[in-house]
Amino acid sequence: MKFRELTGPLVAITLPFLVFNLLKFNPLLDVRFAVPRGHFYIVSSVALLASIIAIAVGISGSRVRNIKISFLAMAFISLAEIFSVHGLSTPNMLIHMSHLPGVAAQGSVLLASFWLWLSSVSSDNGFIVRLSKWRQWLVPVWTVGLGLIGVAALSFSHLIEWIPLDGLVSKWLSTGAVMVLNGMTMYRYHQSYRYSRFPLQAAIVYSCCWMINAQLIMVLGETWLLSWWLYHFLLLASMMVMLYGLFKQYAANQSMTLVIRSLFTNDPVERITSCLSPSVKELVLATEIKDMYTAGHNFRVTMYALRLAEEMLLKPEQLRALSQGAIVHDVGKNTIPDAILNKPGRLTTEERIIIETHPVKGYEMCRNLGFMKEELDIIRSHHEKWDGTGYPDRLQGEEIPLLARIVAVADVYDALTSTRSYRKAWSHEEAISFLKEHSGSHFDPLCVQAWVNVSNRDPEVYRLPSSLTSPLSTSVPSSHKGAF
Repeated sequence: MKFRELTGPLVAITLPFLVFNLLKFNPLLDVRFAVPRGHFYIVSSVALLASIIAIAVGISGSRVRNIKISFLAMAFISLAEIFSVHGLSTPNMLIHMSHLPGVAAQGSVLLASFWLWLSSVSSDNGFIVRLSKWRQWLVPVWTVGLGLIGVAALSFSHLIEWIPLDGLVSKWLSTGAVMVLNGMTMYRYHQSYRYSRFPLQAAIVYSCCWMINAQLIMVLGETWLLSWWLYHFLLLASMMVMLYGLFKQYAANQSMTLVIRSLFTNDPVERITSCLSPSVKELVLATEIKDMYTAGHNFRVTMYALRLAEEMLLKPEQLRALSQGAIVHDVGKNTIPDAILNKPGRLTTEERIIIETHPVKGYEMCRNLGFMKEELDIIRSHHEKWDGTGYPDRLQGEEIPLLARIVAVADVYDALTSTRSYRKAWSHEEAISFLKEHSGSHFDPLCVQAWVNVSNRDPEVYRLPSSLTSPLSTSVPSSHKGAF
């Protein structure tokens, strides 16, 4: 790990704490600002920014299957709702003096830290997979639940005396939890950022740095002193850097009209590209740039797989998972040396072993980027064979996930009908003959039959994709900036 990659985060986590101590141990500088109204406005700004971030994350997540986005939204919903209670409970604003401001401040950072940490956990983790089944309900239920708790806390603030979160021991336990949770989150997102360079990952690292500092200052500072005020501005900064990361990640060069239209389009190209974040597009483009003979391969495989899946009457949610998994099914090839990936002619046994690592490497990469289990199954298992002789796990028959079996047919069909350095492209009839010949050994017979049926009924199913190279190359900048 290069030291310069750590310089920014190290400065972000150490400088604020040094400033706090400089103020705290210099009474001439650490003047008292007992300004309840100003406190209310600053806290409201933090809560408003957190709300905007939560909404932005929610809108972004509505078009992509990524459980991490739901967890991020819940992190900032937690900060927005509970920290707004902290502001509303400012002494003598809406209610009299109570422990509620301290409890709400502690609770907001602790809950936000928990959801940020959960967003950093690999999406194939058993607990995450179970939560993913309720993905559509997580954000609304959490939002309403916290809102009701906030109203109850303001209405019955005297009951907060029974919650020990503002006591000395509980403060330090809470601080320890915040530091551990944010520390793990920073490490995981920084590791992911090293190879993906997604702006939101970097933003989360800095946001966690400032949350840790805010928590420490909250515990160590004395109310109304200048050093104590610092934690409010650190939380404000953590929200602003997240907003910047979201903008860099999800800002698209298309009008709102095009975005809305993409939700209802029947155009096969737009159906795929409209639900992809800029980062996924860049991952695909990076793979195709690296492998000169597969320009457009990922995109064509996705189009074939979608039509095959529709023939098999898969549900809309399965089609969305298929679209996002198929488009990145070969992303692991980014880790394969160019000399092997673009070698003309046959590979040696050693080279073949290296090539066959790409499903696992792609899986490891994408499991840390929030892809859900169905997409991960495609990435890992699209080279498994029906008879159990495939790789990497030697799965057999229906042990192979259905979406991976579908992509296997589409993948081989496109490989056969595309020109390579060592052979010319096969005709559609030749490729279909190959699929039929290996049905029941390499391929799921039902998937092969579905592809035969749909291509016989509508030849445009295979003619249109075969005429495409890479539609993504016109919609993604050449620099590998990336997004979450």
